[in-house]
Amino acid sequence: MIEIIPELEDGVLGLRATGTVTAEDYESTLIPAVDDATAGGRKAKFLYVLGTDFEGYSTDAALDDMKMGARTWGDFEKIAFVTDHSVYRNLVQGFGFLMPGEVRVYSMSEVETAKEWLAS
Repeated sequence: MIEIIPELEDGVLGLRATGTVTAEDYESTLIPAVDDATAGGRKAKFLYVLGTDFEGYSTDAALDDMKMGARTWGDFEKIAFVTDHSVYRNLVQGFGFLMPGEVRVYSMSEVETAKEWLAS
């Protein structure tokens, strides 16, 4: 499941993934939120939190993630990825340099620090 994180600074899109993320989550929540945040050519700042109860992505969601990444390439100024899941942390740390814009990885205990960085 993906839910929007409310009450962030203007220009910051926050999403939290819990349980198993499905293609329906992409279609109903993630894609519309990203489209709104980047409408009119705006660059967005993105806070993405994989909580302790995050279990993974369904196969269809993983495919949607790749499609969305290609479609929104260059739409983000900053991305703060917050999780304690070591596999996902390592993936983002290892491949974050490929993303346009700045990518930083934070632990769950640093979520407020991630928000501050995005707001700066």
